[in-house]
Amino acid sequence: MTDIRHLPELYQAEWCPSSRQVRTRLTELQMDVVMRQVEPDADQRSTMRDQTDNDSIPTLVLADGEKHVGTGEILKYLDSTWRVSEPASVAAHRDKAERVRTEAEKQGHSA
Repeated sequence: MTDIRHLPELYQAEWCPSSRQVRTRLTELQMDVVMRQVEPDADQRSTMRDQTDNDSIPTLVLADGEKHVGTGEILKYLDSTWRVSEPASVAAHRDKAERVRTEAEKQGHSA
């Protein structure tokens, strides 16, 4: 079992499209993280501010305390750090996501 004290933490919200982009990339990279759900309004995120010194989502905090704030910065970090060892399953994840979206659209749902 993985010791979560050594995993990166992603401060995010399920409803946030930017958080979804980061979660998708983490899944593609098969990267384990601790998901930290945040309050819907930035002015209510005192716990997050205490831990990260900001209230913007998504925010990725590495085990050594290094922080990456915002989708662009997080994806740039992930791609520069993990792209060289991108798992073979990345294409399978992307294909599956596309099939699910297409099927949901056919049925009149959003994925």
